[in-house]
Amino acid sequence: MGNAALRQLAALESVAFDDISGSVIAVDAHNWLYRYLTTTVKFTSDAAYTTESGVEVANLIGVVQGLPKFFEHDLTPVFVFDGGVTELKDEEVQERRVAREEAVELQAAAEERGDELAASRLEARTQRLTETIHETTRGLLNRLDVPIIEAPAEGEAQAAEMAIRGDVDYVGSEDYDTLLFGAPYTVRQLTSKGDPELMDLQTTLKNQNLTREQLVDVAILCGTDFNDGISGIGPATAISAINDHGDLWSVLDARDEFIQHADRVRSLFLDPPVTNEYTLHTAINPDMDAARSYVVDDWEVPADEVERGFERIETSVVQTGLDEWI
Repeated sequence: MGNAALRQLAALESVAFDDISGSVIAVDAHNWLYRYLTTTVKFTSDAAYTTESGVEVANLIGVVQGLPKFFEHDLTPVFVFDGGVTELKDEEVQERRVAREEAVELQAAAEERGDELAASRLEARTQRLTETIHETTRGLLNRLDVPIIEAPAEGEAQAAEMAIRGDVDYVGSEDYDTLLFGAPYTVRQLTSKGDPELMDLQTTLKNQNLTREQLVDVAILCGTDFNDGISGIGPATAISAINDHGDLWSVLDARDEFIQHADRVRSLFLDPPVTNEYTLHTAINPDMDAARSYVVDDWEVPADEVERGFERIETSVVQTGLDEWI
């Protein structure tokens, strides 16, 4: 369906950080990390995040720069990492791989002609979450005592389940698929300047006169990360068709159309693989010395690239009393 299309349906409103202060947020780790990774690469010299042996760990700079915003607003992040990628997403993964390869070629051409700005922007498009990035992100979060949850499959689905169960207050993600996974409230733009955006599932359903199942059907008709939609069907047409016919299957019958794996995609959103076997701690007590040493000594990131972020984390955790939460 694409983020832009689902945004047309979502109930969104700006919310002040003060209004969500004291909350626990299940963060879609891959979504959040990728944004900080690409931003770091775009605006930071690669020498700052490349070890002597040539390993790139721009994620460590990104994490240190991004975490303070949570603590400064008295928010406790719980990072939820993806498990295995469903085979239904193979096509999207392949498309992203092709796009990265194209960006690499364009980056090389930009470097050859001396266009440093274009090369920097294109390098950001080539980024992917490598095994080293996964390992080092978890390593840093552990030293900072930030909770980590390992999802059995989609991180968004696991984060939504935690919010449904009431174990966290919000899901934190830029993707609109959290609506389809049933997250009651999603906080967006946590990485942006200004106030975040609150996305409300029940208000969305009420405004569109849909059940959650029908919202998923609308998304499938338009196309999701897991399936192609029906040509010519956008959000408004999909809603009208669902209102007229009741559900996805009746719409497909009426239009004599077929969507491959539609039943599996529907099940993936409505009954995704999730786990309730996790333990949450929100009494954050970071080991700042260990975190600094991990980033600067173990992974060779210059201290001046991360010290301001570490200082903000240290100051805000003490000021907000996160280390005393129960």
